Amino acid sequence: MNSTNLMRLLVFGAFALITSANLTAQDKLVAILDEEIQREMEYLKKQEIPAYYISYRVDDIYSSTLYTSFGSLANTIESKASYLTVTVRVGSPELDNYHPLRGENAGYSMPLQIDLPGVDKPLAIKQVLWGATTTAYQAAVANFAKVKANVATKVEEEDKSPDFVLGQPNVSIDAPFKPEELKFNKADWETRLKKYSGLFLKDKSIFNGISMILYRAERKYYVSSNGDKVVQNGTSAYAAVSGTIKAEDGMELPLMETYFAFKPEGLPSDKEMTKNVNDIVNNLIALKNAPTAEPFSGPALLSGEASGVFFHEIFGHRVEGSRMRNENDAQTFKKKVNESVLPASFTISCDPQMKEFNGLGLNGYYKFDDEGQKGQHVNIVEKGTLKTFLMSSTPIKGISGSNGHARAQFSYQPVSRQSNLVIETSEPKKEEELRAELIRMAKEQNKPYGYLFQKVVGGFTNTGRFVPNSFNVTPTLVYRIYTDGRPDEIVRGVDLIGTPLSMFSQIDQAGGKIGIFNGTCGAESGGVSVSSVSPMILVKMIETQKKSKSQERNFIIPRPDNK
Repeated sequence: MNSTNLMRLLVFGAFALITSANLTAQDKLVAILDEEIQREMEYLKKQEIPAYYISYRVDDIYSSTLYTSFGSLANTIESKASYLTVTVRVGSPELDNYHPLRGENAGYSMPLQIDLPGVDKPLAIKQVLWGATTTAYQAAVANFAKVKANVATKVEEEDKSPDFVLGQPNVSIDAPFKPEELKFNKADWETRLKKYSGLFLKDKSIFNGISMILYRAERKYYVSSNGDKVVQNGTSAYAAVSGTIKAEDGMELPLMETYFAFKPEGLPSDKEMTKNVNDIVNNLIALKNAPTAEPFSGPALLSGEASGVFFHEIFGHRVEGSRMRNENDAQTFKKKVNESVLPASFTISCDPQMKEFNGLGLNGYYKFDDEGQKGQHVNIVEKGTLKTFLMSSTPIKGISGSNGHARAQFSYQPVSRQSNLVIETSEPKKEEELRAELIRMAKEQNKPYGYLFQKVVGGFTNTGRFVPNSFNVTPTLVYRIYTDGRPDEIVRGVDLIGTPLSMFSQIDQAGGKIGIFNGTCGAESGGVSVSSVSPMILVKMIETQKKSKSQERNFIIPRPDNK
């Protein structure tokens, strides 16, 4: 797919060599943020409880959406907004207001959305910055008092690392978007989307048939009292086609196909997307009449796309370094560094600087994270052995610096999160070999079949200590592969469940077609864009449960187009 070609102006060097006058010519907002942060810091560092670090994040977002349903345009939305997020750290890097509280919640209120005026109103912007910084400072002081009391009254902490590491400041400023970069051919896409959603009229039991495109251009600013001045542009184009059918027993069965590129012209052709929608319609009809799966344990194949979600949920969240500081977290892999966690043929990395894989765009791409640190390639697992964690500027025992994985949605405070998770094998098998091995394992386990998880829509996981450490991956297209040579059979009502360590120990081989899953991951720092790149994997033993289903009867009144 085509990626965005933007003229970029990069400025590198020590903060002392970069002046506000230089920056004003490149971007007025940078100068405004910098001037106000220096003014605020001058006052707050002299308080009884001094601030030692302030940062301003601004997410300047333009988006345009077209949405169609059953062949008609349902909605068009165009918006432009700027959101401010303030971070104030009081105390010292050794102990500050973001120190994890033990035995209770952190005490911060829900994120407050702060809208920022346009750059043609510098005084109005500074007024907002002043008010937001004052509020953030007061909250920081209140939470710091809780931190000190918590440290004094609780048992000695296991990890005595500092709360923050001040890195070398980064200065990098992309040139502003050109007007033409905020446009795409809406008329053409409206025609295409109407056609795609119209194809869902084929079967009267399909009660939801939609298609949509979202184009988004975001300019992200990060300015800190430490001298960071980072401005980076990002564009993304998402398209989706989705249909839902209702079986006679009330079960609602959705299927969808999603697409990602950096610009709309990079999305698949009309021919490819039309074929995908027709495949979805045919699979929906098959699902409506498919048998309902019973709970099962046995061998399974996960397509590349499905295994990417699988690894994201059961592994990726458990190597996010911020969790290693939280003693309410189960910290599944904290003490397994330099231990074998996978077969020696497996390597897992996270690389936010990887913009595409095999010509396909990756949603987890960025140059700098939400603490102004450069995103780095991180080898998490090498030859089956766990090596390190994804890190923000909050260190953990044995790892003192950021590797550029502090991430957050606007209004949230950043913590370490995944970017582009890449799973590789040094011993790739052909898909036919994996199917043969699945059948062999099923026979060995006295199972009449194993499972193939072809499509998934996402999943969730629990990582805390107070609930079972489980995960749930949500498949939408699942097949039984029979040991007696019968054709594969589509089934419905399957959820893939388990616990991370037991499931990880069952991963056996990988190979076949590489799958890419582009999506948005929601966690404690909000929704962030992520990707997973993975081959098909063979798991010796998985567990499924029945999917919840609606108890409502099928529609009494037929769809308006049905006579």
